[in-house]
This record gives sequence, structure tokens and C-alpha cells, in this order.
Amino acid sequence: MLLDEIARYTPSEVVVNSMMSDCQEEIDKIKERFEDLYITKLDDNHFKNETENLVSRFSILDNNSKPIDNLEEKQLAINSINALVQYIEETQKTTLDHINKIVIYQISRYMALDINARRNLEITEKLRDKSKKGTLLWVLDKTSTSMGGRCLRRWLNDPLVDVVEINKRLDAVKELKDDVILRGDIVDNLKKVYDIERLAGKMAYGNANARDMVTLKNSLLKLPEVKRVLTNTKSSLLQELSNNLDELQDIYQLIDGAIIDDPPMTIKDGGIIKLGYDEEIDTLKTAQTEGKNWLVQLELEEREKTGIKNLKIGFNKVFGYFIEVTKSYLSQVPERFVRKQTLANAERYITEELKNLENQILGAEEKVVGLEYDAFVKIRDEISSNIKRLQKTSEVISNLDVLTSFAEVAEDMNYCMPEVNSSGTINIKNGRHPVIEKILGPGTFVENDTYLDKQDNRVSIITGPNMAGKSTYMRQVALITLMAQVGSFVPAATAQIGVVDKIFTRVGASDDLSMGQSTFMVEMMEVATILKEATSNSLVILDEIGRGTSTYDGLSIAWAVAEFIADKEKCGAKTLFATHYHELTELEDKLDGIKNYSIAVKEKGEDIIFLRKIVRGGTDESYGIHVARLAGVPKIVTQKADEILRSLERKNILTGKKQEKQDKKQVDGQFDLYNYKLAEIAHEVDKINLNELTPIDALNILVRIKEKMK
Repeated sequence: MLLDEIARYTPSEVVVNSMMSDCQEEIDKIKERFEDLYITKLDDNHFKNETENLVSRFSILDNNSKPIDNLEEKQLAINSINALVQYIEETQKTTLDHINKIVIYQISRYMALDINARRNLEITEKLRDKSKKGTLLWVLDKTSTSMGGRCLRRWLNDPLVDVVEINKRLDAVKELKDDVILRGDIVDNLKKVYDIERLAGKMAYGNANARDMVTLKNSLLKLPEVKRVLTNTKSSLLQELSNNLDELQDIYQLIDGAIIDDPPMTIKDGGIIKLGYDEEIDTLKTAQTEGKNWLVQLELEEREKTGIKNLKIGFNKVFGYFIEVTKSYLSQVPERFVRKQTLANAERYITEELKNLENQILGAEEKVVGLEYDAFVKIRDEISSNIKRLQKTSEVISNLDVLTSFAEVAEDMNYCMPEVNSSGTINIKNGRHPVIEKILGPGTFVENDTYLDKQDNRVSIITGPNMAGKSTYMRQVALITLMAQVGSFVPAATAQIGVVDKIFTRVGASDDLSMGQSTFMVEMMEVATILKEATSNSLVILDEIGRGTSTYDGLSIAWAVAEFIADKEKCGAKTLFATHYHELTELEDKLDGIKNYSIAVKEKGEDIIFLRKIVRGGTDESYGIHVARLAGVPKIVTQKADEILRSLERKNILTGKKQEKQDKKQVDGQFDLYNYKLAEIAHEVDKINLNELTPIDALNILVRIKEKMK
């Protein structure tokens, strides 16, 4: 459960107390699963059970955004929140004014996706290289804003289970999909909206500059138009978003009236406040701009008064402003000129009038920088005081962005609106895998139907060769179900989705050598989790159970797992079960709720063609050697494999006689492994060298045979 929750959010850092830190086995599991995750141990004093300070600073809410009455009863949550708040304040060296609410969520509000399901279904990142391309997120992401992109990722990680909320999203997507003009107007405006959420955070942290303010202003400029476009929408969710959209025009006017349109990067060098915003700043800026004119005028006046034609006024950082006269005109210098510096060919002077101008000009430059900075900080503080409004607007924009993205994808990829209810039935007509279809292009993916319910169609046993499409088919059912519960249209002709509470996948496995676990051990651990946690409302994807051990052990385990899941009293989950153990197809005649399906294959001489179509009924052919041939295994090897297969079939060592297997009766619904026991015994007897067998060896062999016959 802990790993599943970490996988839900994929944080960069996890904060733990001493007790958790001492659980080395759990810490090792976390580090193994999340290689880039940093684990920080905090002193236990951080984990305080105090609510008064939290309630005074934050709104503590539940899943439905309602205040929690019995907060004192949630001791573990309160301890963790206190520790996290203190840790952030210590490390970030700032207040948390931009955080105004804390939601203590219940897992039951969302579909549970364990860590294996998230990885195997490749919802937000590829299993191999962690990239976005080739994932469900990649398919559905046509968002126009960074806020929308983050919101889409959250929605995919947290599919809903509330039928009403899901259908509110679907109705909104339908309206956006059907009304091209409405959708186009929203997209055009959202493309010009920047990351209000991040900009609000920068304002609150006090590290926003003037360019950030201009960016925020340009984003707010589009909000009235977005609100106008939403005014006449009909779906309840779009109307709700329209009503909750704060246009923030007071903040727009504040920034527009104060900050120049193209400010510098820094805020401590001036040049960021518009004329007309502050009278004192305006006066000083006038002194700056008019100062040059004053100096030019003074220079002309002094030339006229003194008769010194080459008199000029200059400036350097050491001496400030000065009047320079060459030595040929020194006799004409009046007494009011005070010598300031002597040069090789000239003398530099200062006058009372020039000194006054210098004080005005240089004083204005220094003072205006300070006044502009103070004004900017006040503006930033004013925006920060409206952080809740900014965050609420960013949430509205991000939700609208995701809904519009869903509508765009539905239109482009010809998705249908699913019927989402609480029936417990999954009925998909002409379903397609969303990712593979996008990669291949429209019209090339082979469509398939799916029907699962809580009665006679709980478990589908799917047989057929490798590479034929079993795994793709099962994944597409899981992805279509997830998409529907996120609020997206789905790749199918029609789809009825009875809400599922959890999706489990057991697809492939890899050695976990660092934890001392083999491939088969990992597989069995995943199966154990599914059998413990799956309910009658869950969707389970099982791909090749029991392949990591001997044929007999593997078949027995697969058979027992299928029986357990099919039992309504023990589990009863809707399950797609792909297997190469063709013997499992016999379960359809023995247990309620199990149906056989297979991948259609067309044989053409020694070659086969995968039709990628799921059809009713099982198969007893694996076409393994055909697949090897298609994969490019040398012909001499595949020919030898054919010879060995025919030999084994004749001896009935591994497969037994097909006719005998069909005629073999079963007792009380339990699988009779008699043929396989005989095969094992025959194989063992065949290895005995009678010339070297001692009496005691013979007795031991008989004992082993007797044990196997039990």
C-alpha cells in the first residue's frame, strides 16, 4: 500500500520519522522501486500532535472539500502534517502563505492502482526509459497550459469511482466535442494563458520579478473572454467552472497601471514602474530625463557669458559633473569657477549652479531606484494577499484545459462517449488500444469486443500463441476502463463501463536480485497481492501465471488461481486471464462465471497469420515453433524443434494423448493430473539403468513412485 501511494505521486523526497527509518526492509523496498527518491529522516520532535496551530493557519478539508470535524481522531495525519510544515519552513526559509488548505484524502474516493498496474499500463511514463511518448498521457495530452498538463497527470493517477462526478466530466467533454466553435474559442484563449499557479507561488515566495508580473497580467487579460465563452454552456460542470472563474481584473489593472510593458530582469536597478503610478517617482524620473537638457542649456549659457567657445560640461564617476576649459582660454575663466582638476591641456571647474544640478540629477537616479523597488514590493505583496483567488482561478483554468484536451482527442481519434454506471458490467464494442492506435494511425488497429460482468462472465480464459495480441488486448480493456473513469471518451464504437474500484495487473516479471527475489518469486508476490486485495468490483489482468516454474507446478498454480478468482464468495473479480496452459479451458465446463476466448490464427502451410481477433472458444495450439520461425530463429533449429515436438507427442511424455485428455473425466470440479503423473513416472523409469540398479535403489524408486501416485 505504501509503495502504491508513493507511485501515485512520484515525489522527489519522502520525509520519515525514526520508526520508519529503522524499518530497513521497507526503506530498501522504497529505494529499490524509486531509485531517484531522496529519503529524509526528521527528528521525532517534528511530529507533533497539535491541531490548534494548524487550524488557525490552514483549512483542513476532506475529499469533498468540507471541513473535518473530528480532526483530533486523525492523529497520524496531524503528526505528519505538522512535521512537513515545519520541515518546509526550515528548508525554504519562508512562510507558507501561499498554502491555504490541506486535504486529508481517503483512498476510497479514487480507483486504486497498485504500483504494478501503473508501470505495466504505462499510464504516465514508459516502463523502459521513463519517457512520456508512448504512454496514455502522451495520447490524451493536448492541453494548452502548463497548469492543464499537471492537472491531466493528476487525473490519470487518480481515476474517480463516483458515477455522478465521472458523468459530469463526460457531459462537459461531450459539449466541448460537439461544439467546435466553443472548443476553438477556449483553446485560442488558453494558449495565451501562462502558468498562473506557478506565478502565484513566486509572488508568495517573494522571488517574482517585474517580467513575471507582466506575464501574469497578460494571462489575466484573457480571463474575461474565457468567462464570456463559458457563459452560455449547458453542461453542469462547465457552468460550475464559469461561475467559479474569478476574472481577477483588479489585479490586472494594478499591474497594468504600475509595471512597464518590457521591464528588465532585475528589480533593484529601477526602470520598472510606469509614469503616472507614483507622483514622487514621476518627479525624480523627470529630473533624470530633463537633467541632460538642463546640462546642455547650462553649457550654452556659460559659453555665451564667458566667451569661451570650446567650453564644455562633462562627467566622470570620480569627480561628478565639471566644466572643462582648455589652457588657451584660461585667462577668460571667471572667478565664480572653482578649480576641481588640472589636466595636461585643460582645467576642470565647478560652479554653484552646476553643483545644484548635479545633486538633483544624481540624487534622483539613486532615489528613484529605491522608490521603484519599494513600490514593486508593495505591488507584489498586494498580489500575494490574493493568493487564494489566484489559486482558485488556476484550478478552474486547468480543469477546463483538461476537459478541452479530452474533447480534442475524442474528435481527432474518433472516440465514443462511454456509459458509466454502477452495473458492474464492462461491455466494449470494437475496442482499440489508445496508444498503439495513435502510433499505427487510424484504421489499422484490429478492433475487439469485451464483455465482463459479475454473473456468468466474470473470468475470460484467453489462449493463443505469443505475438498474437493477447497482452495488447487485455491492456486495452484496462486502459479503456481507466479512461472512462477519468472522464475521457474512449477508443471504441460503444462502451458500457461499470465502475471498478481497483485495477490489478500481473504482466511479466523481472528478477529482483538485490532483494533476493527471483522472477518466479516476484510473480507469486504480485499474485498474492491480487488475491488478497481484489474485490468483486475490481478488474484483474493476468498474463501467464505459473510460467516461471515447472510445467506441473505452474499449471497447478494457474488452475488454483483461476478457481479462486472465479469463486464469488472468495473474490469474483472481473478477470482477463491469458495463458498457455490450454488445460485451463476445461474450467468453462466445470465452474460458473468462466468463458473461453482465443486469438484467431490462420494457418497457411507451415506459416501462420495472426488475425489479432478475439473469438469465442479456447485453443490447444501454441504455435511456438511458428513464432520462433517468424522471429528469425535459424531454420535448422526450428526444423529440429519440429522433430522433437513430434517425438514428444508420440511418446505422450509432456502432452499426453489428445483423445485421452478429451475423454478423461473430472471429479468434483478438481483437475486430475493423472496423465502428468504417469508422464513424470515414465520419464523417471526411462532413465533407470537396470544393469546397475541395486535392491535398495529399486525399493527407493518404488517408494517415490508410490508417493507420486497419491
